[in-house]
Amino acid sequence: MTDIIVIGAGVAGMTAALNALRNGKTVLILEQETLGGQISFSPRVENFPTITQITGMELADRLYEQVTALGAEVELEKVERIEQQGNVFNVISEDDKSFTARSVIIATGVKSRRFTIPGEEELEGKGISYCALCDGAFYKGQEVALIGDGNTALQYAILLSSYCPKVYVCTLFDKFFGDKALVKVLETKENIEVVHNISAIRFEGESELTGVTFKRQDNSEFTLNVKACFVAIGQVPKNEAFKNIVDLDNEGYIISNETCATRTLGVFAAGDCRTKDVRQLTTAASDGAVAGYAASQYIDQNF
Repeated sequence: MTDIIVIGAGVAGMTAALNALRNGKTVLILEQETLGGQISFSPRVENFPTITQITGMELADRLYEQVTALGAEVELEKVERIEQQGNVFNVISEDDKSFTARSVIIATGVKSRRFTIPGEEELEGKGISYCALCDGAFYKGQEVALIGDGNTALQYAILLSSYCPKVYVCTLFDKFFGDKALVKVLETKENIEVVHNISAIRFEGESELTGVTFKRQDNSEFTLNVKACFVAIGQVPKNEAFKNIVDLDNEGYIISNETCATRTLGVFAAGDCRTKDVRQLTTAASDGAVAGYAASQYIDQNF
């Protein structure tokens, strides 16, 4: 029996664990893929208080070291569902392992959004990537395309421009929606060419990517002949496994209040996976602190 199970080892999840541990609770963190979550793929983090600049991976590593030093247990498990039995919860993993806790904090974050256009599924990992930090270096010295208009897209474009002779940044609208500071940096890069008001309609190639076909606003088409395309068009939640225990909004985000509490007493949601207006590193940490404290208070009052 663990006091609190945290599902997700991103910034929200590990901050929740940190606060619960400091409140004297035992904590088990279950993570499906990457310690640190989405931020671990960010090449530069410049919006976290007191830290001028740090890589996402370094920030994640520091947080992991902090929570494990305080006694958090971490296991790599994909959670399939949560079952309530009386006043405790059984968290069931993909390989049918069961973990029991008095309270659960869901901090599963989000995953990269897909286009679902012809060629995407077949060519993923064969020229199509959703992480420039992970795969960008494989295309050093080559022309590449990047699709997206937010902070992640801007960061990826700037990173790629450091070792690719040409980076085509393709956007659906006529402007960027990321931080102005990043836009200014991008505009200084002579090897970045921005193409606004186009939409991707097809990925070309059979065994590997050979190009991306776009449609202009006048419905004419053109193809960028590149061997790599990085897609950064936003994120979507992955909360379907928990719909028996929490309410989801129309987009699939967990509905929770200002204390991160869900409709089920003892179950909390923190970070990008929950309904909120701003999804940033600092708000994830804030949610984690609130959820960790709220779950600890719940246990103190009910056990």
